[in-house]
Amino acid sequence: MPKDFRATTLERAIGRQLAGWRDERELSLTEAGQRVGFSSAKLSMMENAVQPSAPVDVMALGYVYKVPTPEWQAVVLRAQYAERARARVGGDGLNFDPAADFANLVFEATLLRVFTTDLVPAVFQLPGYTNAVLQDDDPVRTARLAMVREAWATRLTDKDPLAVQAVFPEAVLRQVIGGPRVMKAQLLHLMEVSEHEAVTVQVVPRGAGAYPAMGSPFTLLGFPHRQHNDVAYLETFIKGEYVEEPGLTEQCALRFASLREMALGTGESLELIAEAAADL
Repeated sequence: MPKDFRATTLERAIGRQLAGWRDERELSLTEAGQRVGFSSAKLSMMENAVQPSAPVDVMALGYVYKVPTPEWQAVVLRAQYAERARARVGGDGLNFDPAADFANLVFEATLLRVFTTDLVPAVFQLPGYTNAVLQDDDPVRTARLAMVREAWATRLTDKDPLAVQAVFPEAVLRQVIGGPRVMKAQLLHLMEVSEHEAVTVQVVPRGAGAYPAMGSPFTLLGFPHRQHNDVAYLETFIKGEYVEEPGLTEQCALRFASLREMALGTGESLELIAEAAADL
């Protein structure tokens, strides 16, 4: 494995799939490694995507675990694509959907830097608010947003909780989504979570004028492993997209830092949220 190896989100999704196969069969790393002829260390590194998963190794695991043929073949194709992409050979994305995978990355992350332009960040949304946003016409996206919220909530009680830094314009507080009752509950929930030591919420006041990344919401995720670079997640109503090039994610980090400088402090932001809730 090259010293500068950095796993792509596709390679990390493959690792989660391999771990899922083993967990379903209730095998330890040692037991599974003995069956396939791998060391437990190699198997662990494959599952955690700190080394690439070779297609032939994925095939061997699928065979040993007695995974249905179409299922392991699909993962082998993904591994082959990831291998080609690393060698800069073209191909399609093999139906890898970042929008469907995003909740997994949230669960693995140690830091979320979230900038939204017209909605409360997904990790803080109450179900009623989410349903009102989607008007019940997109059940798949509703379920995915629920998974993102649950992934964050699960991590909130960890010894090393997922830290969230959120910035959004004041307009998010004033847009009455779902009616006054739903919106007030959402704002009160936002106040509650903002007091958690792992959460920072800052509001850009409407008098601030233009601000960095205006009209371009994004989430920047940071991870504990050296082999896992920061990932920016962008989403429209059409699709989600991962941005993994270090130069581009660094641009996101710089803009987020500028947004935090322009936004109100946490105390003033909390007062503004409380004022918006009181007005409903």
